[in-house]
Amino acid sequence: MYQAIVFFDLDGTLFDDNKNVLPTSIAAIHEMQQHHILPVIATGRNIFEIQYVLDATNIDAVVSANGSYVQYQGKRLTAAVIPQEELDAITTFANEQGDPLGYFNNRGFRLSQANQDTKDNFKLLRLDAQVDPTWYQTQEINFLNVFNRDNEAPYREKFAGELSFVRNNPRALDTMATGISKQTGIRTFLKEAGLQDVKTYAFGDGLNDLQMFDEVDVPISMANGVFQAKNKAAYVTGSNMDDGIVQGLRHFGLIQ
Repeated sequence: MYQAIVFFDLDGTLFDDNKNVLPTSIAAIHEMQQHHILPVIATGRNIFEIQYVLDATNIDAVVSANGSYVQYQGKRLTAAVIPQEELDAITTFANEQGDPLGYFNNRGFRLSQANQDTKDNFKLLRLDAQVDPTWYQTQEINFLNVFNRDNEAPYREKFAGELSFVRNNPRALDTMATGISKQTGIRTFLKEAGLQDVKTYAFGDGLNDLQMFDEVDVPISMANGVFQAKNKAAYVTGSNMDDGIVQGLRHFGLIQ
C-alpha cells in the first residue's frame, strides 16, 4: 500500500523554465518511490510529449491532457474521446474565426493550419508541428488547442455543454470534452486504481490546476504560481527554478 500519492503539474511546476526537470527534483522523486509514495504526473500535456520525463523519473502513472487520458502502471485506465461531430463543428467554427486548431491524442498531434503563435508555441515545447487539417477524421482525439488570444467567449457560447475551455497560456485554449478536467482525471485515477483511501498531495501553479487542488487533500502552489493557485494552496513552496518541489516535499515530510 502506498503511504501517499503526489500529483505533479509540469509546466511552471516540475519543469524549470527550460522545460527540464531539475536533478534535485528527480532525486526527490526517486526517494519518494523508495518509501512507497506514488508520484503521478498531472498535466495539460499528452503522453507522447513527456516520455523523456517518465523515463528520467521512472514515473508510470499519468493524468494527461487535463484529465482526458489517464494511465496507471503504464497502462491506459480511461480516455475521453471527443465525438467526430463536435470535432467537425469546432473545426468549421475555428476556420471561420481564422484560428488554428491543434488535434491531440496520446500518440501524436497535428494542426489545422499554422501561424506565428503555433510556431512560437511548439518551438517552446520542442515539438515538430505538422499541418494536416483532416488528420482528426481518422484518429481518436481527446484534447484540442484553440490558438486564440483573449477571445474565448464565442467558443464558450457556441460549444456550451459540449466542450470546456481553459486558458493555459496567452496563445491558446486547452479544450476538453465538457466535464473533463485534472480533477475528474484524478478522481478516475484513484477509483480505477483502488487508491481512494491514500492521502493525496498536488503541486501546481496555473489556472488548470485549480480544480486539481479541489480534489486532493493537500494542495501546494509554487511561488511562481498564479494568485488563484496560491489562494487555494495549503502551502506555498519555492519557485520552479529554486527547488520548490524539494522544499514542498520536505515541508510535508515526504522526503528527508
